Formats: sequence, C-alpha cells, structure tokens
Amino acid sequence: MDADRGAGTVTSTEVTDVLVVGAGPTGLVLACDLARRGIAVRIVDRSPAPPRTSRAKGPNPRSLEILDDLGVAEAVLAAGSAPLPMLKYRDRAPVARADPWAGSAPSPDAAYDRAWLVAQWRLEEILRARLAGYGVRVELGREVVGLTQSPDAPTEAEAEAGAGAGPEAEDGPEADAEASRVVVTFAEDRRGEEAALRARYVVGCDGAHSSVRKLLGIGFEGTTREDQVMVCGDVELAEDALDRGLWHQWFDEDGAVMLCPIPGTRTGWWFQAGPERDGRGRPLAPTADGFRRLLAHHTGLPGQALTRAELLSTYRVNVRMADRFRAGQVFLAGDAAHVHAIAGGLGMNTGIQDAFNLGWKLGEVLAGRADPELLDTYEEERLPVAARTLDLTSERLRATLEAIRRPGGGLDSAITADTTGLGVGYRWSSLAADRTHLDASTRPDASSHPDAHTRPDRTHPTGVPHPNAVTHPTGVPLTTGAPLTADEGPQAGDRAPDAPCTDAATGAGTRLHRVFAGPRTTVLGFGPGSAAVLDEVAATYGGTGVRTCRVYAADEDRGENRAGEQSQEQGEEQSADRREGRTGAEAGPPGCAVIDAEGHAAAAYGTGASARADASAGGTASGARTGTIVVVRPDHHVGLRVPADDARSVREYLRRLHGTGHSAARPPEQSSERSPDRFPDMVDAVRKG
Repeated sequence: MDADRGAGTVTSTEVTDVLVVGAGPTGLVLACDLARRGIAVRIVDRSPAPPRTSRAKGPNPRSLEILDDLGVAEAVLAAGSAPLPMLKYRDRAPVARADPWAGSAPSPDAAYDRAWLVAQWRLEEILRARLAGYGVRVELGREVVGLTQSPDAPTEAEAEAGAGAGPEAEDGPEADAEASRVVVTFAEDRRGEEAALRARYVVGCDGAHSSVRKLLGIGFEGTTREDQVMVCGDVELAEDALDRGLWHQWFDEDGAVMLCPIPGTRTGWWFQAGPERDGRGRPLAPTADGFRRLLAHHTGLPGQALTRAELLSTYRVNVRMADRFRAGQVFLAGDAAHVHAIAGGLGMNTGIQDAFNLGWKLGEVLAGRADPELLDTYEEERLPVAARTLDLTSERLRATLEAIRRPGGGLDSAITADTTGLGVGYRWSSLAADRTHLDASTRPDASSHPDAHTRPDRTHPTGVPHPNAVTHPTGVPLTTGAPLTADEGPQAGDRAPDAPCTDAATGAGTRLHRVFAGPRTTVLGFGPGSAAVLDEVAATYGGTGVRTCRVYAADEDRGENRAGEQSQEQGEEQSADRREGRTGAEAGPPGCAVIDAEGHAAAAYGTGASARADASAGGTASGARTGTIVVVRPDHHVGLRVPADDARSVREYLRRLHGTGHSAARPPEQSSERSPDRFPDMVDAVRKG
C-alpha cells in the first residue's frame, strides 16, 4: 500500500517504533501510554507552539479513570473544578436553575461520578509534563506532508541506505521488519532541508482536518450543518460581573449566550454564543467587539465588562466518521477518525479512550509478545463505539435544541448516564473471550453468546459476530448490552468495575483500579480454587506484562502467601511505585493480594452468587476448586471470566495477548528496534479464535 503524496527527496532519516502525529489530548495520552511501556515513541505537531483550544471542557468519568491509570488524575482534579450548577435566563431574567449532578455520588464500582471542568490547554500541559518525565517531548513545528509504506519491499531510500552498508547490513527476518516501516516525510524544517523519519507504526491524532487521513486517502463521510453554528472563545470579564459558582445560560428567541468560569483563573470564562449575522442571515466571524455586543444584548451586562477575548473560533455541527481506522501500519484516533456534535462533551473523551485502547495493543506487539493480528481489534472495537457516539451526541443535540426553545431549558438536557463513558464495552469483540472462543476452531456465531436469545444476529464489517447489534445509518452495527444484575457481574468485553478493598500486605486502603494501574493485564482470583491458576500465571508471566491479584473475602483464611502473591515488603515497594509514578517496566513486583472487606469486589464481579452455588453443590466440601478467574485487560475491560478450574482457557487467552510468557518477550535492549511481523510462539488455535 502506497500513500506517497508530497514526499520529496529525503536528506536525513531517523527511526522510531511509533510516531504519533498530533499533540492534543488523544496523541498525548497515547504517547504517555507507549512511553511508560518502554516503547520508542515520538510525537510531533505542526503548530509552532503548544496548541490552545477553547472547546473541550474536560474529561468525563471514564476518561478520569484513564488519567488516573496514567498517574495524572490528581493533577487534573487540582487544576479544574467540579461541574457547576446551571442558571438559565430568558429575556435577561433568571428563570430556572439545574444541577444535573445533584443526585450522583461516587460508588464502590466507579470512583468518578461526574465529568470535571478543566481547560483543554491545561490538561495538555499536565500530559506534556507527564510525557517529559519519560524523556519524550513534543516536537513542534513538524508538519507531515508524505507517508510511504510498502510491506513487501524496502523503499528506495531504505534500499540505498542498505546498499554498501557492509557486513552489518540487515538481512533475513529483521530486514523484512525494516521493510514494513512507514517513511514519514515532513515539511522543510528551520535548517532549510527536508527531513524524514521511519516508524514501525504511525498514529494520526491530528484532528478533523487530519493530514494523515488525507494522505492515506481514507474517506470521512458525514454532514456539516451550516445552519447550526456557534462562536466560541476564552474571555475575561470584570471581577464580580457574574457569580463564578454558576454556569450562566441565556436562551432567547433570537440567540443565546453561555458563560462558564474557567477553573484556575480569577476572571476567565468560556464564552459560547449564537453568532451575529449579516443582512442576509449569514453568520459573521467572531470578534471581541462582536462578543461585547452579544453580551450586552442577551445578558444586560455592559459590553465593556468583557475586557479581553482570545482563541476565537466558529463551530459548526460536524458529524463525520472515517470509513476505516487503519491502513497498513497507520492508524487514526480521535477527531482524525470521528467528529461529533458538541452536545454531551464526548469528542475529546472518545479520542482519549481510542488512545487507551490502541496503546496497550501496540505495546504488546512491539514488545514481541503478541501477534500483530492483535492490532486488528483496535478498529473492530473502536469503530462501532465511534458510530454509536455519533448517534448519541446527535440525539443529545436534538434534545437540547428542543429544550432551549422553552423558558428554563438548558444544557443539562445534553447530560445523561450515557455521556459518562462508563457503559462503553466490547462484548462483540473477538477479544471478549469465553470457552467457545477458545475451544472452537472457528469463530462462534451469534447463538454462542450467552445473551443471544435476546439479540438480533448481525455481523460487523470485519466479520466479527456482533450480538445485540443495531445498525447505524452508515451500515456499522452498534451494541446496546443488556443490563446485568449484581449477581451476574460483568461479561467479557465490559468495563471492569472498581471496588474498594484493603492491601493484604500493608493493610492500607486501595481500590481494584489501583491494582489494575500500569501497563499490564491483571488476573483476578476469587475463591480458594483460584490459587493454582494464579501461581501458574505468576510463574509464566511475572514481569512480562501480566500481574496476578488474589481477592480474599473478609472471612476467608489467607494461610501462607502463595507464589503469586507479594510480601509486605514488596507491597510497600509497589505502593511507593504508584506514589512516584513508576508504572512501567521499572515498577515493582507484579503479584498482589487484597481483602474484600466489605464485599464490594464480590458484588461487582458477581462472584458471591458463584460461591454460593458452588457451596450448595458441595464445592466447598470438595475443597480446592471453588472460585472464579477474571482476566482484566490493560485498558480495564474484562477479557475472560471462567471458573477457577478452567486453567486452560486462562492459559490460551493470555497466550493471545502476551505470548507464551518469559520466552515470548524480546530482551529489553532490543525492544525499540526489533519487531518481527510474525512470532512463532503464538498458538494457531488462539489466533483463529
């Protein structure tokens, strides 16, 4: 596949494992996730200075969980504020007040119950600082103008570089790996010469006008509503002009103004409004004076109360999605892959969640543990989510536009449980394993899914069975997932619930999501029968991308520490790792044990019902086999849930994600430069599953 458009003569060629194009939240989250895994990553942005934007107002609860995993949630919370109650006006008079979050609170299975207000530029500062801690800095002023990838033969430049290289020239399998790299060409740099870079993989996180997507020739179908226009900017108002404890919203017959305080500032506000229009009804470009006129007209405040306006832009409702998220060694994420209506605040958040899904998969493939086919699951999982998000945000926009026609209606109409992101899962994915996936020689049909009797039989374009699917207008099936009772717990593909518990080694309070944090898969063991599987996993994968965690009931006899558990000293080391941000290869031992003192973990994972059923069948008396194993992927989604005596399923699932254990991993010193296309240790039967 050749996407060579605009590439010129290469005068210098650098090499990296992953090039991230675009340094917004999506690109920065991906770069942080890769860097902590020890992957050689570079991130570029065409802007000469760090980009600043006024639109995204902060992460939703699911994105906060991701930021927590990356070690920056505390900084984000400190830099922002909780979402504010909304005061709504009509004809300059207050008519209603709403607090969409008044009835919500953190729960045992979700520590974050609401979105958080923080300026996007501030969030990006925090992520850049985190990335710099790994020795990676954003390379500004680098614009991608050409992409060339050829999986079968080296590019002309690579061939010339290899010719005459002497006895150390590459050949054999590693030469094939080199040949499949992407050559990325940049516009002229400050030295007046054209530079290029070879990357094993490239990820375009460069926004709705993505150069990467255009160079690949990937379609971006959808609509732009020219009649749904808003002007935006960051403004400063005179002190005490408005109460900064409220999000003020004026909705009138002839337009609207919305003002939300920017956290961390004394006088800064986010300004959004219907635009001024010319005599023919066409929207005018935003200006500071125009903002002053809109302010005076709708709010009654004097225009002079607005003392400064910057980052002015015009927003048009744009609903588009790429027809594919991957072309060879190049991926798309965030706005480069999909753009949504602004209602619900899901644009930036969906991009962050794209990055978290892709990062661990790239990491495992580049580390030599997983087969490159694992990367196919990125599009398989995230494209249907993007399609569903397009529908959700468009529906929320319709609901909001309808609400503001009536006095008292406002932006609270855009906020629902769906906008938290906590319900997003991948039950249709080929990585959502059960015994059928692992035992069958071919993919199961929809009837093999446990809920198949309630779900239409539809198929995703990739060929993956897609139970419980409805179809997006683009033809992409979506899922809606039937709700589970507390006893059932999450199914494969669902977000893994959080739960408060106690560190068995130190006695300190912790949470399951703290156990999951860092670039590893986690194998949870509930019940005494899980010990043998945890021991086997620890022996096979300890230190190579998998951790084990024994979850003890409050009244359960712990006995002696097993091989898969850590000592108190190791537990204290691991706590120090988390405090100091060591979540990558430098972090402490991968095994742990927690006590489910209040039963929240058992309730969240549905293991209480399983234990009761085993006990009633005499399982406890027969001893040794009672329990459940849950494999949690690095992105906090359940991959597998099986009885504790099903070691084979656990073994085969982990082989798919992480190879055969210690023997599958490359030596650390080779990890950034050697990524063969095929790994003989992969199991053919699992690949088929």
